[in-house]
Amino acid sequence: MLIALNKPFRMLSQFTDREGRRTLAEVVDRPRVYPAGRLDWDSEGLLLLTDDGRLAARLTDPRHREWKTYLVQVEGIPTAAALARLRAGLELSDGPTLPARARVVPEPDWLWPRDPPVRHRRTVPDAWLELAIREGRNRQVRRMTAAVGLPTLRLIRTAIGPHRLDGLAPGRYRVIDPVPTPRAVR
Repeated sequence: MLIALNKPFRMLSQFTDREGRRTLAEVVDRPRVYPAGRLDWDSEGLLLLTDDGRLAARLTDPRHREWKTYLVQVEGIPTAAALARLRAGLELSDGPTLPARARVVPEPDWLWPRDPPVRHRRTVPDAWLELAIREGRNRQVRRMTAAVGLPTLRLIRTAIGPHRLDGLAPGRYRVIDPVPTPRAVR
């Protein structure tokens, strides 16, 4: 089974937490499914869950380099040079990134309000980027935008490979593939 979930802001990408923070158990009522990858506590959007270990490994294995697409609200106005650096790949503290796809986009009209809202500053402009990467390092998108002088204010994953958020409200999910993957006979 494969499930697409719109993970809300300030929710862990796991089903339990010893510190009492919000978890996936609040919004997913399917037994024995697990996240295929992670999405940070302070990030929102598409998280895939599955009961198939092989599928989870394929979705998360860096060798497959599945494109992950994000909608990123940044502080500042992106320059052509900043976008070029993102597209070429950057040197981060843990090594160089692969080239990314990056473009400025208008704020989407389908976007839900965030609670709490992003702090608005009248004297500091912001902009929206669509950024796609083929890696999944810890807080990678946030570190990439910061490296080009555009701190991330809001981060929403909209796609993983062919799987898209497409109209899912925060905290809602849909079953993409209800049929279990055939297992090898031993």
